Amino acid sequence: MTEEIHYLLSPEQQKIVQKKDCFSFSLDSVLLPNFVTVHLRTKEILDIGCGNAPIPLILSERTKAHITGVEIQKEAYEMAKKSVKLNGKENQIDLIHDDIRHYAEGIDHEIYDVITCNPPYFSYQDSSIVSKTNEKTIARHDKTLKLEDILKISRKLLKNNGILALVQRPEKLVDIIYLMRKNNIEPKRILFIYPKKGRNANILLIEGTKNGKPGLKILDPIYSHTENNEYTEELLKLLRMNG
Repeated sequence: MTEEIHYLLSPEQQKIVQKKDCFSFSLDSVLLPNFVTVHLRTKEILDIGCGNAPIPLILSERTKAHITGVEIQKEAYEMAKKSVKLNGKENQIDLIHDDIRHYAEGIDHEIYDVITCNPPYFSYQDSSIVSKTNEKTIARHDKTLKLEDILKISRKLLKNNGILALVQRPEKLVDIIYLMRKNNIEPKRILFIYPKKGRNANILLIEGTKNGKPGLKILDPIYSHTENNEYTEELLKLLRMNG
């Protein structure tokens, strides 16, 4: 499939290189970098499984912090490099082609202020019905990276009071909270995204703080689309598209 250049959903109209059949950003990848808390004191950010770099690119418009994206798949990594260069972000965003587990083993503890991750949504088993392409299987199923791996890595790499933000399916909420607390990351903020009024939530955004004090906020729900299948004003506000 030929590479294409598309615009990200952001005020700056950033561009991204993608392939529709393998690597293309989704609404999830736009929501997460707009949801995560970023402070002026934030200096180092890690995006686990950065794909073709939608999350690092959007974060680069919210902060001057240095951003590292780690991606295991070679083709996605190459497109991420092109996307970063296309937007002139080479001095702020570094990309690494590696398995995040291997990467985490080779660096020091507690070096990141913020970690983001849009992990695979589905549990992989030998009987799983998967995509014909290995790229999509890895992106959608936890074949190479499980949720527990992400939490263990975040526990090691986050600074004290550092922030972890994930986007996942709502049905994984109990597992996420359990694994967060198991790894000394206290859940602090939850946001449910509903596709339309009258339907069940289909996106979960959750943020936790390493060694944080108990105190969880459930934010007002957001409906992503109107009955005419247009983005709602509340979603556009979250995406910072209304100024």
